[in-house]
Amino acid sequence: MIDFDQERPLRATAPMAAWNTELEQRLHQACEKACAAIAPAWPLDRAIAVNPHWSRVGMPLRQVAARMALLGGIQVFPSKEQLQQAWHDGRITRADLEYALAQSSQAQERGFDVAHCLAALDSARTPSQLPLLIDVLDNDARRHTRLSWRQAITHQVSQTCAAYFDRHQADWQPERGMGLYAFWRETLEHDHGIGLLMGLPQFADGIRALPTCAREAERWVMRRLNLPPEVWADYLEAVLLTVNGWASWTAYLGWEAKLNGDRDEHLRELLAIRMAWAALLLECKDDDAASQAFHTVQQVWAHSQQRLQQAQQAFLVDELWQIALEAGYQRKLAATLLRRPAASAPAVEVQAAFCIDVRSEPLRRALESLHPGMQTLGFAGFFGLPVAYTPLATEASRPQLPGLLKPAYQVQDVVAPADAAADDGLLTSSVAGARRKRLAFKQQWQANTRWPGSAFSFVEVAGVTALGGLWQWLRPSQGGRARDDLAGLPARYRDLCRPQLVGLALEDKVALAARVLHAMGLDRQVAPLVLLVGHGSQSANNAHAAALDCGACCGQTGEVNARTLARLLNEQEVRRGLLERQILIPEGSQFLAVLHNTTTDELEAFDLDLLPAAARSRWQALQPVLVEAGNRVRRERAPRLGMEPEQAAPALLKQLRRRANDGAQTRPEWGLTGNAAFLIAPRARSRELDLGGRCFLHDYDASQDHDGSVLELLMTAPMLVTHWINWQYHASTSDPLHLGSGNKLLHNVVGGTIGVFEGNGGDLRIGLSRQSLHDGQRWVHEALRLTVVIDAAADAIDAIIARHTIVRQLVEHGWLHLWRFGKEGLEQRRRGGWEAITW
Repeated sequence: MIDFDQERPLRATAPMAAWNTELEQRLHQACEKACAAIAPAWPLDRAIAVNPHWSRVGMPLRQVAARMALLGGIQVFPSKEQLQQAWHDGRITRADLEYALAQSSQAQERGFDVAHCLAALDSARTPSQLPLLIDVLDNDARRHTRLSWRQAITHQVSQTCAAYFDRHQADWQPERGMGLYAFWRETLEHDHGIGLLMGLPQFADGIRALPTCAREAERWVMRRLNLPPEVWADYLEAVLLTVNGWASWTAYLGWEAKLNGDRDEHLRELLAIRMAWAALLLECKDDDAASQAFHTVQQVWAHSQQRLQQAQQAFLVDELWQIALEAGYQRKLAATLLRRPAASAPAVEVQAAFCIDVRSEPLRRALESLHPGMQTLGFAGFFGLPVAYTPLATEASRPQLPGLLKPAYQVQDVVAPADAAADDGLLTSSVAGARRKRLAFKQQWQANTRWPGSAFSFVEVAGVTALGGLWQWLRPSQGGRARDDLAGLPARYRDLCRPQLVGLALEDKVALAARVLHAMGLDRQVAPLVLLVGHGSQSANNAHAAALDCGACCGQTGEVNARTLARLLNEQEVRRGLLERQILIPEGSQFLAVLHNTTTDELEAFDLDLLPAAARSRWQALQPVLVEAGNRVRRERAPRLGMEPEQAAPALLKQLRRRANDGAQTRPEWGLTGNAAFLIAPRARSRELDLGGRCFLHDYDASQDHDGSVLELLMTAPMLVTHWINWQYHASTSDPLHLGSGNKLLHNVVGGTIGVFEGNGGDLRIGLSRQSLHDGQRWVHEALRLTVVIDAAADAIDAIIARHTIVRQLVEHGWLHLWRFGKEGLEQRRRGGWEAITW
């Protein structure tokens, strides 16, 4: 261990502060605060939308915008180019700007008007980013001939993290037992090219001076920076933002560890690596250059708080433009929601519970218009089941619930014929063994194409069969959605492989079923046939495929949850237990799991063989309605995909299927682009209204929620999830360089499931790709904050806001808009109270 009192001095001549226990504690707090500012990013196979500013919602939005601009050069509000386009196209009107000015007391105090806003929009001035030590040290006269040190360091750290965290992609795995920081240090010792790449011939000497421990490196660096302790946390957050992608990945590891009552140190070690790089560079510079660098950094950061306050004031105009952009949409939304509600629907023959996902809204609208006896419901797509799922013959357990939550129950596959009295385990065990053999053979087959000694000979032996996959690229099929959970399973058993809850006593099953039915509003009326409609996407060669599946199911389809719940609610023992709780499910009523393919708008049913004949007949009778509803939605979506909506329905469906199976197709569907509002209300508030596929819809009846518990659940779970979705799209659109994943055509998958590089290096990319937001000519998504509209009493909403800090922060700090249905119209929550919305 290094003795800091006896270590040799660096060439740098900066004064070193006397180090003591108090400074040690302040450094620890600063490092923890910097790490806590980073939001997690989920891996590719569990991709869910995340607000990249989630850890900063405790601050007002404009303050965060100022911090991100100065600390990371990150754009939080929509870019001026996007706003200029919206203004010139008439998307933002003078009335919208005047509305925004009227909403801001600060703008009125400072005498802002429309002319001032327009002048600011044409100005290219933005607050300049605060420099780090690596920036001011990079003063070589020939630096234009190489990568900047910031770029080179980001690349080196990123490559190191890719090697360290990869557990699936590389066949040759490194030794990681020493931890991330020690692994990085050892990597540098064997990388003889990095010094030449950066123009540092003395690089080897600097490496030898590196501390061997991450915590020692933190102290080593901060002693030499000699910055005031008050700015340490901000400086270190800026350091982490230079590798924000990998910081977000390690924050995810910390998030998962925390859910399990543990702690993960990888993010803190990543911070130590980036801090150590600065001191390492000091070893390679002469005293004059180092002294000048220290002087510059210390001078700038000594005034960082003033700079942050100035930037926050400067971003007032950006905030006004954000409000104006939203006003244009909100005015139309309000007019739509205040239309005369639809007449009472006839007797309910079929109920269909859909995920609240915005892609469900057009299909729900189409089904209701075609079948007056159909009642559609909106509910979170994991259907209230906090479960983890283990596919047959695997050891993997994956979550099937929102990333905010921890699984409480387990779901496993069993092979169960419909006519079997009970699963004795023998058939399941036999089929599992057959699947393991097939998967092992496939793994060996794939391995032959990777190992250097066998790859070429394998292709020679395999001959043209090795080119089979190429045909799918040249001529995409019209096949249906692949069910990866059944890969390797003998075909005759695929329809018999069913997920089911394991390890639950009957009493626990009944309690779970009662909670779900109450939350869905199905504890009062159950139709003869109830469809539980999850959703999933279909695409080929898509690293971000899971991001198009159900976010409520942690980037999976809703199949497992829908099938598990349907089977639970169809169990006779569970129904008898529910009856004891005064929840009646009529004897003839049946629940059926269905999946909505959001790429093709087709509906697929599961476990039909388990239903009585009467229920199967009802499902068959629905087929013409389901087909025509799909046709309507496909025609509605076609123009956004560059397709002709008036073509024959079968031709349009075939075209969408081919797109779904085309490995070269970068836009199989638009996902949740356009999302802008979340309605928590009875379906009567929105039935027959065209919300344009931009609104999340969750059913809620305040008259049946006497204690407000359901509303509290909705405002602390689905509302947060929709906020995450909304802000990932917002951030990826406002700053695609830092908070989007770039061009799909250049993506290379890292570590099998960790994430992607754009090209062969740079930072790990997070967020959405450009093709998911931009059609090649214009932005398809608008960066609007979510407008949440609730049909509930003001005091009930206010009580929940008062009890939950995170909800209060989202509302009061401007991360979303909160409206409610009042007696005279819509009201918005502002300045701690409710005000009527007038345009």
